Amino acid sequence: MLTAKVWHRLLGVEHTVVEGVEFDDEAGVLVAHVRARKGARQRCGRCARRAGGFDQGEGRRRWRALDLGVVQVFLEADAPRVDCPEHGPTVIQVPWARHNAGHTYAFDDQVAWLAVHTSKTAVGALMRIAWRTVGAICARVGADAQARVDRWANLRRIGIDEISYKKGHKYLTIVVDHDTGLLIWAAPGRDKKTLRTFFVALGAQRCGQITHVSADGASWIADVVAECCPNAVRGADAFHVVAWATEALDQVRRDAWNAARGGKGQSTPESKALKKARWALWKNPEDLSEAQQAKLDWLAKTHPRVHRAWALKEGLRMVFTLARHGFKQAAKDALRRWISWARRCRIPAFVRLQRRVSAHQDAIHISIDHDLSNGLVESVNTKLRLLTRMAFGYHDPDALIGLGMLALGGLCPPLPGRARVS
Repeated sequence: MLTAKVWHRLLGVEHTVVEGVEFDDEAGVLVAHVRARKGARQRCGRCARRAGGFDQGEGRRRWRALDLGVVQVFLEADAPRVDCPEHGPTVIQVPWARHNAGHTYAFDDQVAWLAVHTSKTAVGALMRIAWRTVGAICARVGADAQARVDRWANLRRIGIDEISYKKGHKYLTIVVDHDTGLLIWAAPGRDKKTLRTFFVALGAQRCGQITHVSADGASWIADVVAECCPNAVRGADAFHVVAWATEALDQVRRDAWNAARGGKGQSTPESKALKKARWALWKNPEDLSEAQQAKLDWLAKTHPRVHRAWALKEGLRMVFTLARHGFKQAAKDALRRWISWARRCRIPAFVRLQRRVSAHQDAIHISIDHDLSNGLVESVNTKLRLLTRMAFGYHDPDALIGLGMLALGGLCPPLPGRARVS
């Protein structure tokens, strides 16, 4: 007969009395009958405050624990309710599981660890739980981890961006700490109300301590940052500014392609060549293959307008290349000359672009002076997309946010029984 101490270790429970263990032949599972120790009883499941009894709730409940070998294990205990002064009638707190969870702490933590390191379907098959349960556990463990750690201590430099996580224009707004490289906040939506929620939670004192913010040129970000962070300088992200130029270049290429087709639904050798020139125009000159360089040479001879648009795109990219190598004043001078060039280029897409760049010129100068870039935020976005693909899509944004905080926020719990690796 195993001792109570051994059962405590096998079940992964603390502050718990194991009253008995039996095998349920009908269900084919192992059931451990448990109760909380005296000091852990009569507490509200939400706030952990002591409270008077209310009723017996729905009687005895079962919580899924980690399997023992090939056998499923459940903890079974009474689940009365207490009358909490703040939350009213609430099921008591139990030391082996989170409130409103049907699984033990150890079970939740192992599922969360596996979800970070493998696919959602593999986790479901290994742990014998449903597809949606994995996402719910990630959301629960992620929220619990965030509540235990002050993620916003000594916050000074942040990056803000949005990411599409689902078809139908579903977005998350994310905030990354430039100094630690960690994801510190995310929420569904991409508007002023969503972003303002972060700064309200941060508090006026900590908002005043933020010195630098990197973001794209979206007005909903700029307006809220100016309102909530009076001491911060906002830099325009180089990645997004060059992306504006790439979009303008592609518009010029498409216009030339449409003109070369000779009519809707038609195609000519010239239009096919323009269509295939897309990657040669997008790639950096130093990364071009011989065939792509030949394509650029062909454009210079046959479509000088498209080639001039490519040169304008590369001129704007060179501004940030100079800044990245420490030539900050040269970068500012190059930006000023580029604006003058684009204003006189007689290519409508780039005339419009220079107006946009001119409107954000101060923010671009700040980005050059302070080496601000959303490259780190874009890296986090890429990893979030990878997590979504690994999980074959999350229907609930809270599940994706929870998984993101676990994987990219430094909050992933260790496997049960293992020490956390720093």
